[in-house]
Amino acid sequence: TMWVEVLEAAVGKGVSPVTWTDYLYLSVGGTLSNAGIGGQTFRHGPQISNVHELDVITGKGEMMTCSPNLNPQLFYGVLGGLGQFGIITRARIALDHAPTRVKWFRILYSDFSSFTRDQERLISMASDLGVDFLEGQLMMSNGIVDTSFFPLSDQTRVASLVNDHRIIYVLEVAKYYDSTTLPIIDQVIDILTRTLGFTSGLMFGQDVPYFDFLNRVRNEEDKLRSLGLWEVPHPWLNIFVPRSRILDFHDGVIKGLLLNQTSTSGVTLFYPTNRNKWNNRMSAMIPDDDVFYVIGFLQSASGSHNWQELENLNDKIIQFCDTSGIMIKEYLMHYTRKEDWVKHFRSKWDEFLRRKIMFDPKKLLSPGQDIFN
Repeated sequence: TMWVEVLEAAVGKGVSPVTWTDYLYLSVGGTLSNAGIGGQTFRHGPQISNVHELDVITGKGEMMTCSPNLNPQLFYGVLGGLGQFGIITRARIALDHAPTRVKWFRILYSDFSSFTRDQERLISMASDLGVDFLEGQLMMSNGIVDTSFFPLSDQTRVASLVNDHRIIYVLEVAKYYDSTTLPIIDQVIDILTRTLGFTSGLMFGQDVPYFDFLNRVRNEEDKLRSLGLWEVPHPWLNIFVPRSRILDFHDGVIKGLLLNQTSTSGVTLFYPTNRNKWNNRMSAMIPDDDVFYVIGFLQSASGSHNWQELENLNDKIIQFCDTSGIMIKEYLMHYTRKEDWVKHFRSKWDEFLRRKIMFDPKKLLSPGQDIFN
């Protein structure tokens, strides 16, 4: 079952899961085996933090139901467990009332400190006062500057800003509403944005149906498919960076490496989230800081971009973090040596190993990750 099917079925009943990945054409079991992150994670946690119960077929061939109270070792192991302990066949997940529409904004910054200060302030606000969705991305002059979100009359101005500053930081936020909150939604948006530190005139909005907002990446996919740019190698790198080192990371990686490339391809995501929305008993690993940043280098190897060059850039980013002592965690990682996995899981490694022996002693599940070789 894909998340888009869950959304269609749930919205038809007037309800909705509360936390989503940006792209909905992913399997439920697949994202729950990793974490499932996106713009609602700061508020509700990743998708793995919103599961009540699972049915799992273990590596021993046993069908087991598990929850925080029933077979908890399997439940917490499987969530974020990379498919190492079992195959998820059913998930009972948290639902809430489904809104009908979304006020969706992109706000532009030329100053990195103002951008991160506003992001961190917004993710600290109580849910009734704050935004429902928050992400961020970078627009760089050495990349393809996609201005399609902005009004036609502003697209040239936005492109010029990117060209002048070399890098523009885009804060992306959304507030959900329905017929009951319609009378006050504009007032709520005004209160939310009044104290933000962006330059006047650089906030752009759309008003869209809830389903279309959540399924927004599908439009990008259709666009890329029509250009023959979807079925190409995607040497992506997704990392979690502690807030305490985000300035060093920005100066060393974004300015020092990315802006010095002849050209960049794809999207660079850059937004903070809250550690207290994650459950440490699960297998997923995150940094120790109370706030950490989700950074996604979502590059495509097409045209002038050789996939090997992009892989080399990813290696340089990891190397910079290592030599600078920035304790990142990779997400959707692809280590090939057991010692890298041990380093990744740190204090959770022994428990991860115990769970493997308990639920998949013959190491039948997901052997290609080379975790136990």
